[in-house]
Amino acid sequence: MEYLVDTNILLRLVQRSDPLNPVIRNAVRKLRKNGNVLLITPQNCAEFWNVSTRPATKNGFGLKPKDADKQLRLIERVFPLLSDLPTVYPEWRRLVVKFNVSGVQVHDARLAATMKANNITYILTFNTDDFIRYASEGIIAVNPNIL
Repeated sequence: MEYLVDTNILLRLVQRSDPLNPVIRNAVRKLRKNGNVLLITPQNCAEFWNVSTRPATKNGFGLKPKDADKQLRLIERVFPLLSDLPTVYPEWRRLVVKFNVSGVQVHDARLAATMKANNITYILTFNTDDFIRYASEGIIAVNPNIL
């Protein structure tokens, strides 16, 4: 099976001091051992860069772009990158209207749209509640703590 990896997983994966880092490493190891493929999107990369280079005082990591680049290159080596398909935007547009999505949740809707466009059912995330609305669309959010 294929899993999309949410940005909150990627951010904690590169931060070895994060208390959830071992949980993520274990989940990734277990999923791969069972033959699953874990994927990322260009949106994940942009969100990762945003948080990585944002000042710590603004809930970011405060990294210099060259350091964010180094971490993102590592992520890109570990997780295959899905291409942006032309079908993602119309699917995103349909989802935000259907589910009355607003504010920051539009980013999750875009991940859901990318999943739909690529026939991916599962997303590995700590924010499972953010994806519940898409269950009727065949999207299943999996928390690494339960693996």
